[in-house]
Amino acid sequence: MTGSSNPADYLAEHDERFTRELLEFLAIPSISALPDHAPHLAAAADWVADRLRQAGVPTVEVLSAGGIPTVYGEWLAAGEAAPTILVYGHFDTQPVDPVELWTDPPFTPVIRDERIYARGASDDKGNMLIPILAAEAWLQTVGSLPINVKFLFEGEEEVGSPHVEEFILAHRQRLACDYVVSADGGQWSEDQPNLLVGFKGLCAVEIDLVGPNRDLHSGQYGGTVQNPIHALARLVASMRDDQGRITIDGFYDQVITPGEADREQIATIPQDDASYADGLGVDELFGEPGYSTLERAWCRPTLEVNGTWGGFTDDGVKTVLPSEAHAKITCRLVPDQDPAMVAECIRRHVQQHVPPGVTATTTISESGARPYLVPGDHPGNLAAGDVLEELYGSAPYFTRSGGTLPICSVLREHLGVYTVIFSFALDDERAHAPDEFFRLSSFRRGQVAWSRLWQRIAETE
Repeated sequence: MTGSSNPADYLAEHDERFTRELLEFLAIPSISALPDHAPHLAAAADWVADRLRQAGVPTVEVLSAGGIPTVYGEWLAAGEAAPTILVYGHFDTQPVDPVELWTDPPFTPVIRDERIYARGASDDKGNMLIPILAAEAWLQTVGSLPINVKFLFEGEEEVGSPHVEEFILAHRQRLACDYVVSADGGQWSEDQPNLLVGFKGLCAVEIDLVGPNRDLHSGQYGGTVQNPIHALARLVASMRDDQGRITIDGFYDQVITPGEADREQIATIPQDDASYADGLGVDELFGEPGYSTLERAWCRPTLEVNGTWGGFTDDGVKTVLPSEAHAKITCRLVPDQDPAMVAECIRRHVQQHVPPGVTATTTISESGARPYLVPGDHPGNLAAGDVLEELYGSAPYFTRSGGTLPICSVLREHLGVYTVIFSFALDDERAHAPDEFFRLSSFRRGQVAWSRLWQRIAETE
């Protein structure tokens, strides 16, 4: 217990220390995609576990999810009659390339203009630290929390959480809760709150085309054999029509079209297509006809070519007819699409449409994720919405994301619970890009919000 009379005073009193701790946390290069950074992932997990213990959480462990460290903690002294929530976040980060575009080294965090710049500042270290600090404020002033709280912080979200399902199945009883509150997500703007109620799913494939048994002289052999890059271009083009609708048989079979109420709700959210296009540096927007920009981004499935390669790509000229061509494709999925089913539709399409003169192999990634949608009137959303309205002075928008948060659908399937998104990142904070940052104002606001959320959940239940 401290001299502070309540959690809000405690948070204000320790603001400088909390900021220093975030800087320390951000200095750990916990990149999950690069095996050389495995020791740093372990160090980040140990840091999180120690910080939970310092906050006053009595039971804390670093567990393994397929060899990747995962931190679990629990404070369950509110009693069986009180609700139990599971707080989720992740301490791994994206790689930092291209490093030359960073103003300062990505794991040497700096504060400029009330913003903390570092890889992972916004996604998700700054946000996942917030509920730990809010819990500390309660435990060090009131001496207890008004609800039971469990914490789950993973170390491989940025690579699609490939082991999280196995982990949840192995720890199902321990993770049991009334619902989950995620510290990974974001708000609409600095002055407009937001509740994310849906995420798209994901499936990924790689297509490999092989033609002649070696690279050929384009003058000697050109016009006599199929060029795999030309074949790949035709194959990829066959997957969408000129208006952007996906032409793969069976692709839309499981899609639930947004209802009229959903479309009316989305239509209330401000969207300026001209400014949107201008901000992206394009002359006009493009996509499936019959839907608004937000509907396409949130409620309609996509198929995007993420990269193609083959032949000669260095400076200068090399008159080669390549023997191979390759493409990586990902699809963002909507309820009720099954990633495995969609990937199989793509595989069949490739076999049926591959041009003559090349052989095709389609490799389906194992890191798929199902789409996720939580009811807007879920008790957790009601509690979170009340807190956000208090802090921002306006009711939150109910939005969806074109991105994927795999753990939401996994928790829904195996624990039978929904996930409420309660996070304070903003879209302009350059997550996954050079010069990622997190606003100190959001860091402070988030602490107050989570501190109030504990009480509001108890009252809502």
